[in-house]
Amino acid sequence: MKKISLLIILLSVSLQGFCQEDEKKEDDKKSKSSTFQGVKYGVRGGYNISNLDFDESPGIENKHRNSFYIGFFAEIGLSKTVSLMPEIQFSPEGAKAEVLHLDYLQAPVLIKFRLSEKLKFGLGPQVSLKIHKEGDGVKNFAYSGLAGIEYKLSHMLFADLRYTYGISDVFDDNQLISAKNSNIQIGIGYKF
Repeated sequence: MKKISLLIILLSVSLQGFCQEDEKKEDDKKSKSSTFQGVKYGVRGGYNISNLDFDESPGIENKHRNSFYIGFFAEIGLSKTVSLMPEIQFSPEGAKAEVLHLDYLQAPVLIKFRLSEKLKFGLGPQVSLKIHKEGDGVKNFAYSGLAGIEYKLSHMLFADLRYTYGISDVFDDNQLISAKNSNIQIGIGYKF
């Protein structure tokens, strides 16, 4: 009888230890899922309305340039309300005159905040590498700040609106003019 009682006590202590270990694993999973929400990948594209903001009159007509952009992104969920969105995109910008065309390969990084079930707001920096032209008096790198708003259309589809304004002068230091790029992007995106 003593052996059976001892066996029952050992089994119940062992079972209790296993149950507590399972509860701890569940708690760990819950705490991890509440902080890291996973990664989604996607593509976005749309319409650009771009112009150069000159410090002084440039001496040529400064009309906006209309074009199309395309980009690929990753959205990393940091919590249920905050995510980080690094991106690579091709964006033709500048102004309408051919000499003021600025075609960029860009790397924006947005910190996005969830305002509601369907609405997100984002802010962040952007680095741009000029492609297509050389020796035109325009810097090869441009730095900008951007803000955007995103509206969820379905589980995978969204519409967004972004405004970008240059932090750095787009022209080389030896040029007699200076300007900053400004750009509006209206587009749609798809998350895989």
